[in-house]
Amino acid sequence: MQIHPDISALPLFRNAVVTIGTFDGVHTGHKQIIKQLKEEAKHINGETVIVTFSPHPRKIVNPGATIELLNTPEEKAALLAAEGIDHLVIVPFTKTFAEQPASEYITVFLQGRLHPRTVIIGYDHRFGKNREGNYLMLEAFSARCGFEVKEIPEKVLLETAVSSTRIRKAIAGGDIATANALLGYDYFFEGTVVDGNKLGRTLGYPTANIQPSDPEKLIPGFGIYTVEVEVKGKRYGGMMSIGTRPTIDDSKTRTIEVNIFDFTDDIYGEPIKVYIKAYLRPELKFDGLDALKDQLALDKEDSLRILRK
Repeated sequence: MQIHPDISALPLFRNAVVTIGTFDGVHTGHKQIIKQLKEEAKHINGETVIVTFSPHPRKIVNPGATIELLNTPEEKAALLAAEGIDHLVIVPFTKTFAEQPASEYITVFLQGRLHPRTVIIGYDHRFGKNREGNYLMLEAFSARCGFEVKEIPEKVLLETAVSSTRIRKAIAGGDIATANALLGYDYFFEGTVVDGNKLGRTLGYPTANIQPSDPEKLIPGFGIYTVEVEVKGKRYGGMMSIGTRPTIDDSKTRTIEVNIFDFTDDIYGEPIKVYIKAYLRPELKFDGLDALKDQLALDKEDSLRILRK
């Protein structure tokens, strides 16, 4: 897949079949749209082109909004590449871009930059200043601009919208089983291993404290999870705690700690990728460190059982 971050230097795509959207999560709903895109491209011997935006349009349209992304831009690109997309066009989303007239969006941006043969879009797609552009307007311009417009079925659009909302709620609430099923892959995040208080070592469960790489990436809610981690090019099983460590110091600040099974390397400062396999239990306050240690033994036992599946 070729990535195009500069829309002023796009190549001339061959019979471009274009769709436009944020594609956050690249989940099972999105994959139905991608399937339609690929089938159309195959039919006309064309190339698939997905147009997305950076930063997320909500940051520009509603600057005070909290952004919780399922994918960083790099993660999204990797997932789309894995789906066999030919081209990813990343449009810098600015106030100027958001406020251009809908007719200009079609003639200058869509037709002038992308030269599509086919545009596949949802009936509810809105574009241009005050969201005045819609599917019917695209159809009206299509003949003079030399492209065909095809609709994403309403059922697929509704499933995609519902999936995105459900996935975010599920991850935030610790319902990893639902999130992973809707995503079609294990939810993951990346970060760097940072210094901690090293108390886990005294309990027999040393942990890697993780600082997420992207502050806009959605991190699961407080609780204990079964995970796999990728560090130094290898993958290991483990268990993760997200919370305030109420038994130890009740810090009021969120910490993310992973106990990596059968692993003793020094990885301070190393990048780490965490794949979340399952939710085990809520974060609890125990009577003391001995009770916490006993529970950690049970958590590890449960995690090993899940990882063996």
